[in-house]
Amino acid sequence: MNLLVEFNNVFFSYQSASGKPVEALREITLQIGKGEFLSIIGRNGSGKSTLARHFNGLLTPTSGEVLVAGLSTSTGDRKQLLEIRKRVGMVFQNPDNQLVSSIVEEDVAFGPENLGIPPPEIRKRVNHALAALNMFKYRREPICHLSEGQKQLVAIAGALAMKPDCIVLDEPTAQLDPCSRKQVLESLKKLNRDEGIAIVFITHLMSEAVNFDRVVVMEQGEVKVDGLPEDIFSRVELLEKAGLDIPVAARLAVELRQRGFPVAPGILRVEELVNSLCQLK
Repeated sequence: MNLLVEFNNVFFSYQSASGKPVEALREITLQIGKGEFLSIIGRNGSGKSTLARHFNGLLTPTSGEVLVAGLSTSTGDRKQLLEIRKRVGMVFQNPDNQLVSSIVEEDVAFGPENLGIPPPEIRKRVNHALAALNMFKYRREPICHLSEGQKQLVAIAGALAMKPDCIVLDEPTAQLDPCSRKQVLESLKKLNRDEGIAIVFITHLMSEAVNFDRVVVMEQGEVKVDGLPEDIFSRVELLEKAGLDIPVAARLAVELRQRGFPVAPGILRVEELVNSLCQLK
């Protein structure tokens, strides 16, 4: 694996409103390679959003270390932190909290402008980012005219215009309808495939996580399991203990195998289950 981000025995604690320390992350050891397509899943309060904010130094470990391309997020060196944030872009749940301009192309240009990129290069980056997400035709549209899904794509384009090695997305589809969710997921897959950008997608929706090449399950601030989705979603008891809903097709496939039906292993989607059942005599 060509390493991009490393979590080395990371702990993170904060003080609650009552002044008591709360341990949000425990013993996190995780490696993210260049070009990975990864989902981090867990119920609310599992620590996944806290983990997300460690990827580019928005939060730093209480103990342990996070390295991005060999650079520590904990040095306090502003120049080094800027380099880290060039390499790892962040997209959050509510696009309205990230969009800073009223026109699409102006918003996408905001990040590169702050880096002091020359205007011709900014134009090139903005056009490329919007085209990569099928949003180029909306470049001069007021953002208030866009759907929520389109706004989220503009937020992703803003991260892409910074030319990162990795984009971390924290529950980016939580406020979207199913059609917009599908649009965002397809756009991320295209970015990963065509641009080679590592995607770290944080969600509590198992129906989204099945689309990724690798899945990390979090519970109570710890990484409980890390592997291929077909392996992860066959572990029904572990997922239920973590408070997660198993995809219907995966659960049904497991139950059918337990009852003696020779259903193919690694089933995640309804169409895969149907195809397997149709092949049974």
